[in-house]
Amino acid sequence: MITSKIIAYGIIRAIVILVFTLLLLFFIFEIQTVIIYLIISLILTLIGNPIARFLRTKLKFPNTLATVFVLAFFVIIIAGFIMMFVPLIIAQSENLSVLKTSEIEENIRTLINQINAYLTRYQIDTDNLLKEANITSKINFNFIPNFLNSILELVSSFGVGLGSTLFITFFFLKDKKMFVAGIRKILPDSHEEKILHSLNKINDLLSRYFIGLLLQLFIVFVLYWIVLLIFGIENGFIIAFLCAILNIIPYIGPLIASVLAALLTMISHLGGDFQTEILPKTIYILIGFWVVQVIDNNFSQPIIFSKSTNSHPLEIFLVILIAGFLSGILGMIIAVPLYTMIKVIAKEFFPENKLIQMLTKDI
Repeated sequence: MITSKIIAYGIIRAIVILVFTLLLLFFIFEIQTVIIYLIISLILTLIGNPIARFLRTKLKFPNTLATVFVLAFFVIIIAGFIMMFVPLIIAQSENLSVLKTSEIEENIRTLINQINAYLTRYQIDTDNLLKEANITSKINFNFIPNFLNSILELVSSFGVGLGSTLFITFFFLKDKKMFVAGIRKILPDSHEEKILHSLNKINDLLSRYFIGLLLQLFIVFVLYWIVLLIFGIENGFIIAFLCAILNIIPYIGPLIASVLAALLTMISHLGGDFQTEILPKTIYILIGFWVVQVIDNNFSQPIIFSKSTNSHPLEIFLVILIAGFLSGILGMIIAVPLYTMIKVIAKEFFPENKLIQMLTKDI
């Protein structure tokens, strides 16, 4: 029999759970920076695990020394990326310190006028359209100094974030056995082995995945750089690097990279004739980038991703596509790691399911 006391207890219990949930969400929101540090540290740990294992097993390094070497490797890579941008920053420091938004706006106007003149030669009347739309007057270039100030604030906090991330990564790598022992104590005995086996398998597959991702980005970076070198684009090394980083976003990232490369090519050649110099070089750059993307999409990316996660290339494509429809760009980025984790857990806990057997036969 349901009494008023039971009802009151149920209501109070529901309110307590709701309040606790809201407080937990608020707490997570407040420490989101720390959570980001933990996620980055976990990714670095997954990448560094194979290196540390090689140093411990093949070269007989002590655990702590192997961990220090891995962190030193990460620091060298990060320092290399930073130093790569130093020449560009030095070259542009004077312009950035006295940034003239009117000059930038004038350059954009010049480019638009050159495009308009070129289209007019082929009887495409864009003059009235541009005047009616008045596009350039609607673009406020004053956001650029504010954007640069935001970048400076980000750079100023980069040191704290880098130090915190490397500190966390050090203990993730060094005290892996201690963390496993701690997990054993809190896991239910009936599922302990399954969970630990799943974690080990996930660690192995994701380590291979992130290393494969770095390899894929490096291949794309080199190919982009070659294309830009062939056509003599200034700062091609940095442009290639930025465009390669965009490839982290599957399928959409390369398109953004092509647009970025085309815009930078046109802006860097504003002094030349649009029809005989700017347009042909931009088209050649786009063709070169599309060739790189064909190579990446059909060869390097499917082979590297499918081999690193033991999944069929079509399977990877469909997973990324579905994740993109469900969660946008973020979903596309995390689709493969998340899908790999789900497959491993499903195989461990539902080994008799025929669909799971088919999807996880290579794991």
